[in-house]
Amino acid sequence: MPGNQEARASLQDEDGMEDNATGDDALRVNARPGDRYDIADRRHYIGPNKWLANEALVFDFALTMAPEPPAPQRLAQAVRALLSDFDAPAASGAAVTDHARLFTSLVSEVGRLGIGLHLTDWAVHEIGPNLVRCAVQCIHKGTADDGVYVAWDLVEELMAGREPSGFGPAWNRLREGFGDSVFGGPTTYALWRSAVTHDVPVRYLWDEGLVQYGYGRRSTRGASTTFDRDSQLDSDFTTRKDDCKAFLDTFGFPTPSGVVVTSPEEAHEAAEALGWPVVVKPLSGHKGLGVTADVGDAEELEAAFAAAAQAPNEEAGYFIVETFLSGDDHRLLCVEGEMIAAVRRRAASVTGDGKRTVAELVAAENARPERGDNPTAPMGKVLTDEAMHACLGEQGLAFDEVPEPGRSVPLRKVANLSLGGVSEAVTDLVHPDNAALCRAVSQHLRLVCLGIDVLTDDISRSWREGGFGIIEINAAPGITMHLRPGSGRPVDAPSRIIETFYREGVDSRVPIVAFNRLGAVELRRHLDAVLNTDLRVNPGGCCRETVLMRRDTWPVREDYGTNVVNLLRCPTLDLLIAEVPVETFLAEGLSFDRADIVALEDPDEDEELLARFVAAEGVVLIRRGLGLTISRAGREETRRLSMEDEFHSLCAREIRRLLTRFGTGDEGERSA
Repeated sequence: MPGNQEARASLQDEDGMEDNATGDDALRVNARPGDRYDIADRRHYIGPNKWLANEALVFDFALTMAPEPPAPQRLAQAVRALLSDFDAPAASGAAVTDHARLFTSLVSEVGRLGIGLHLTDWAVHEIGPNLVRCAVQCIHKGTADDGVYVAWDLVEELMAGREPSGFGPAWNRLREGFGDSVFGGPTTYALWRSAVTHDVPVRYLWDEGLVQYGYGRRSTRGASTTFDRDSQLDSDFTTRKDDCKAFLDTFGFPTPSGVVVTSPEEAHEAAEALGWPVVVKPLSGHKGLGVTADVGDAEELEAAFAAAAQAPNEEAGYFIVETFLSGDDHRLLCVEGEMIAAVRRRAASVTGDGKRTVAELVAAENARPERGDNPTAPMGKVLTDEAMHACLGEQGLAFDEVPEPGRSVPLRKVANLSLGGVSEAVTDLVHPDNAALCRAVSQHLRLVCLGIDVLTDDISRSWREGGFGIIEINAAPGITMHLRPGSGRPVDAPSRIIETFYREGVDSRVPIVAFNRLGAVELRRHLDAVLNTDLRVNPGGCCRETVLMRRDTWPVREDYGTNVVNLLRCPTLDLLIAEVPVETFLAEGLSFDRADIVALEDPDEDEELLARFVAAEGVVLIRRGLGLTISRAGREETRRLSMEDEFHSLCAREIRRLLTRFGTGDEGERSA
């Protein structure tokens, strides 16, 4: 990464960021010798801010002019040759702004990581001669910050005429870092993106390790596809495979017979009693880890038991041996008691051509574009491990042998997609009886999402005809396989889940009132006025002096934005009234995406920016002295106040109107 910090003169900007001086002694801050660009003063904003209407990474950009950079048009062509999808902005010359726009758009492109992230917003602002402030939308500060350096290294190498060989590996490292972050799990990100598409505010709650969708009483918290409305008892129940099997059997749902064992000897006795072949798996496992199917004899059983013992198992020392059912593995996804999607999963395999070894065939399979090394790829890479070698050995093959032309060579016995399995969407083929069976199972459990794994040769044939068995039910099922299957019609499972919480006509927000200045006395008066209007309403508010929920006082955090976040986190909050100190806005950004009422008293230039972040049907009230301007739905009116205190009376009237419009005091609407 570029380093080489050098002393420089600087001017302090009003938001705390440094405006770099432009003299010859200040042209290099972080640039290395020979760099054409210089980047400084990176800052992360948690929400809408002075520079961009989204969570953003903001940095300063300058040209070192030593040596002089090529024209941005030429540089854009070079970048486009490397990144075919890169959409370079038009340039009118070779000014610093043109280079800044080119570079910022590249940082934005890098930030999308080649996996379709929704982070498309960016902007540049001239703040001085040869100095531009750049802003790019982000959701993960670490990835966005590193992405600036990846883009910087790329353009510097191109300008120097070097082949940017390190760009691909650097981008892969970014993807891996994002995939390992709280946002990068494919299911979490798919839900996050769907929420944004549905205009649902989203925030990650770092201390809880949860994603919050919506605000206050309208909020839902979750991790992956587990949500706060789920029954913890039912969620835990799905991990106890023996109890689940008994539950399914009690209701007459088809499921293979099984026995819980604790040793290889007990496993062998169970296999003899059930009849070979069998399946061996951990009692409380996940994602197919440690599962071995079609175990046909004592030798295979010993290896299968060892594999199960090495896999994660919340019930350590306990395993299941069950009857093996032939047929293809299917995952049927239920959301709120309805089956919405189905995929057929098949174990990874290759087909011989009489020329290449199994190893070469696997390498060719892994080179297919559908098999990515990122979390949103339709299929994962085929994993080479002991289980693969064992599977090949049972077929009389070794990894370095050449199978005959046309021979299909299964590479493992389980259709785990994370190990290279193949998925095919079959939602349109599911027999109505099978969909009804899934509905019956899922409606017995208080879970928003449920994955039901079944084995059958033909999902379009009714389970009542036999040859069908439920082998597992799963809370928190993954949804990427339905959103991006290896083949077949995809199903937008994330939207179906988000729409479960926010059906048409049900908002994800509570009304928000933002003041640029608000003292504790005025805040209490506004909250009391709300309670006097409707005691069922639970209003909360904060200013620099106090934090209140109804009439209860909460501790005041020094990091002011956290006070707002904490109130919006409260699942009983019906209305938020918040002061937005200008210094907090300039340093951190807003803690919410927009307000329904923005009330400004004698605002300065920066405080006036708060009026940008008002809802389409919102109201902006601006008092300057005794003059008042009210903007509502594109219409503006002015009047003169008799006294300054009248401003808060008018704000109270608007808040009452807001409560009526949101129906906040209506218990039926609140529980929708």
